[in-house]
Amino acid sequence: MIRVAAVGDIHMSPESAGALRPAFDTLGDCADLLLLAGDLTRHGTVEEARVVAREVAGLPVPVVAVLGNHDYQSDLQDEVSAVLEEVGVTVLEGRGTVLRVGGVRVGVAGTKGFGGGFAGRSGGEFGEPVMKEFIRYTRRCADGLAASLRMLREADCAVRIALTHYAPVPDTLAGEPPEIYPFLGSYLLAQAVDEAGADLAVHGHAHMGSEHGMTGGGVRVRNVAQPVLGQAFAVYRLPVRERPAPAAGAVPDGAAERTGVR
Repeated sequence: MIRVAAVGDIHMSPESAGALRPAFDTLGDCADLLLLAGDLTRHGTVEEARVVAREVAGLPVPVVAVLGNHDYQSDLQDEVSAVLEEVGVTVLEGRGTVLRVGGVRVGVAGTKGFGGGFAGRSGGEFGEPVMKEFIRYTRRCADGLAASLRMLREADCAVRIALTHYAPVPDTLAGEPPEIYPFLGSYLLAQAVDEAGADLAVHGHAHMGSEHGMTGGGVRVRNVAQPVLGQAFAVYRLPVRERPAPAAGAVPDGAAERTGVR
């Protein structure tokens, strides 16, 4: 089993410095890697990014992250990424990374993603230029996610994970006002996951949503926004396949069972 710790929407600032470090220091005992699902800062400033960096620097497990909409607020997303990467965090946007976990190749593909809505209630590439660009941006994020997952499949990763900030399915938005679903995620992200295949999809963003969901192709989805988890992180246990996962294969029963640390 591969033990995947994950959390998003920690929204750190100087006032919250040190709040998560005691829990993160326990990761070596309960997890093999840590995924951060975006909205790591409150306003996307370099000062806030440094707080996050201190929180995760030198942890006993590798850390992989995507940024969220809050991390873009100050138009300093590149600087925020650089601060995190200086302490060893792998920040993904439209690309993947391969980790060695006890001899097992674990692949993580990541993108922030974007909105647009879900089947039957979604925006389209029609009409005004700004509307077309809205959906095309989401499609570019989804295309990058699919390409990264395919690369991980070709790299013979025994476990593959899709990491986003925005939600790929509406299941994990249950509890949020339906009127804002189009701003919380897009079906295009789920299409990418199902097309290229993954063992687990992890996202944040929906603070009032639900933890559990599934794509139409049978890939399990987990909303790891910290307000949903109610703790510092959750740990999901994924089986190791003897060969790469099929393009849209279902995860065996019992996979992605969650535990957590407060």
